[in-house]
Amino acid sequence: MEFLENKSILITGATGFLAKILVEKILRVQPNVKKLYLLLRAEDEITAKKRFHNEVVEKDLFQVLKKKCGSNLNTLISEKICLVPGEISLPQMGLKDSIWIDKIKNQVEIIINLAATTNFDERYDVALGTNTLGAKHVVTFAKQCSNLKLVVHVSTAYVSGEREGLIMETPYKLGESLNGIEGLDIEAEQMVIEEKLKQLKENGATNETITLAMKDLGLERSKLYGWPNTYVFTKAMGEMIIGDLKDDLPLVIIRPTIVTSTYKEPFPGWVEGVRTIDSLIVGYAKGKLTCFVAGINSIIDLIPADMVVNTIITAIVASKLQPCNQTIYHVGSSTRNSMRHVDFQRFNYQYFTKKPLMDRDGNVIKVGKVTVFNNMTNFRRYIAVRYLIFLKGLEIANMAFCHSFEDKYVTMKRKFNLVMRLIELYRPYLFFNAIFDDTNTERLRKDIQHKDTKEALFMDPKDINWEDYFLNVHIPGLVKHVIK
Repeated sequence: MEFLENKSILITGATGFLAKILVEKILRVQPNVKKLYLLLRAEDEITAKKRFHNEVVEKDLFQVLKKKCGSNLNTLISEKICLVPGEISLPQMGLKDSIWIDKIKNQVEIIINLAATTNFDERYDVALGTNTLGAKHVVTFAKQCSNLKLVVHVSTAYVSGEREGLIMETPYKLGESLNGIEGLDIEAEQMVIEEKLKQLKENGATNETITLAMKDLGLERSKLYGWPNTYVFTKAMGEMIIGDLKDDLPLVIIRPTIVTSTYKEPFPGWVEGVRTIDSLIVGYAKGKLTCFVAGINSIIDLIPADMVVNTIITAIVASKLQPCNQTIYHVGSSTRNSMRHVDFQRFNYQYFTKKPLMDRDGNVIKVGKVTVFNNMTNFRRYIAVRYLIFLKGLEIANMAFCHSFEDKYVTMKRKFNLVMRLIELYRPYLFFNAIFDDTNTERLRKDIQHKDTKEALFMDPKDINWEDYFLNVHIPGLVKHVIK
């Protein structure tokens, strides 16, 4: 990949899932990259080095690169990587050292913004700071870089909210809402947060109360303007603000759908943490998920992480060949190779009936077919009945109103509320009826028809056999790297 040779690249969110895969790929396929400036949250360079070593280099993801480089890996990292302590939610991305600022501004040619908080139920102040204001700070900084050729901003396809039908690769205008309500103003949203925090602190609220209030505020503001959760709302505002500020800055926006484990590179099945659909897989495998709610024929739009990374790199190449003011790329599978919830459930059943997990005592965890509710009303009724049966069981055991009863009642009520909150957060994706147009992304695929480049930057979801991927790649990878 000659186009990355002798390039200086700034990557934000360097300890994140996609960023790690991107860094590993660049070092593995183009060790002649000039510099990778990696911005990560840290107080100083010593802390940054510790985080990078523990959270990036020591991961299984780097085992292929370690075998390739051997004892030279540390030399490669020290020569090519500059760890930059910062905080994207702050102006100038939190860069305190003027030497770093001047060096990056004079040398960096490409900025890839991968910093994000992806928690659907994040505190509103945290999500707005990272996903919205962070995007603003990246673009503001980029405009000060004298040799800049391109900014790549990684967003999410689900900025579309709960719209149905064909979702186009089009931008959002500043202040645009999904439900037509006027008055969306990012500065006003900051003021709402500041006022709420001030009020909570004046009332002597605990940290736990403040956190819950900030989460509730995020959901409230998101739904006011038509988005289902704080994550996609703040990411949408991030897109709005960079579109408004960019002027003539060359910019591309990458919108992945649900990102899953690696398909091929550096090896199949690498995944980190319990990501979105993986919480359902883990819950089912451990025998805790016996019922589920979903539109059985609803689309579940998945894309392996290495295909997202390859799209980022291909978009950089394309911008060099045909400079653009702004292009948006949907990176998903619903247009070309869609998968449905019914398939997802079947794959889980097939895998864990043949290769069940073991509990702590070494006993096989038996799984069966999940009871699926195709609407929220029936599911809520089922959960409520289970809740009442539990309470009745406690009374029959002569524990009514004793201390033990109260403890178990509080615990059960907490679990009930948590389940309903999670279901409500994920509901839009359990009944998803949209397809993401990928015309721009398909044009990228056609631009890499040369065999060597096409193999190095494979990114066509049409090549995926979902049954084979789940049974032989994704679920085994999840068991190995996450469940262990």
